[in-house]
Amino acid sequence: MVEQLRIRVLVENTAGRRHVLAEHGLAFWIEADGRNILFDTGQGLALAHNAEALGVDLAATQDLVLSHGHYDHTGGLDRVWDQLGRATVYVHPRAFESKFGRWSENAVHDIGSPIRSIDQVRAHVGEVVSTAGPTKLAEGVWASGEIPRGNDFEDTGGPFFLDESCRKPDPLVDDQAIYVETPAGVVVLLGCAHAGLVNTLDYAGEVTQLSHIHAVLGGMHLVNASEERISRSVAALRDHDVQVVGPAHCTGLKATAAMLHAFGDRFVSLPVGAAVSFPDSA
Repeated sequence: MVEQLRIRVLVENTAGRRHVLAEHGLAFWIEADGRNILFDTGQGLALAHNAEALGVDLAATQDLVLSHGHYDHTGGLDRVWDQLGRATVYVHPRAFESKFGRWSENAVHDIGSPIRSIDQVRAHVGEVVSTAGPTKLAEGVWASGEIPRGNDFEDTGGPFFLDESCRKPDPLVDDQAIYVETPAGVVVLLGCAHAGLVNTLDYAGEVTQLSHIHAVLGGMHLVNASEERISRSVAALRDHDVQVVGPAHCTGLKATAAMLHAFGDRFVSLPVGAAVSFPDSA
């Protein structure tokens, strides 16, 4: 169990202070009882700059967890891996497959990682650990690995494909979260939650064997979600009695507003530069 946990936002769509940069992407700096974990790397334009501006030494990274293979979460890796020293990288074996998004009939975009193989990563870091299933980083800290899709109202959140012709839907099996066991309950950190926010929350108890989720922070990919899905997602957060709700990145304005309305002072904003600690005084 992690007694002292602090999470700082290094990359996000919005900036919350002077001298930092915003970009469409996400990266969290996690300090868990003195262990330094980088969760995602954004697109690559902002990570190194923001880390320096916020006093974060990327060379002190012990673990890097990649939530999935999209460019806005893995694009910074090749910009900073010279700083990562001998860090261990935790990534799903299918994260570096080709990935495309079709925003309209004539608008197909390559949204995969600029890194195209795990071997390319292996050449620059200490070790690469494949996270097809739950993987323990340290006592009380888990990469979820593949998240079971247990309900019928959540999907990957968009028109995602494995091929440029858009004939092979991408199930994004590489999507994973971080679960941190704390005395107050599980803190769930999300990259994009392409496996579904509710699926990700439901799986936390199975991985950690803890019944209570204390906090949920990160991208929830509800930007294109129906009103019903947003409503059921908010209901799931209530059912889990989540005490700290921090939507970010790809959550979307409607869903973010719904969570602010539903959770009031339990809602936290997560622009670049924000920090959240557990317990609050940490």
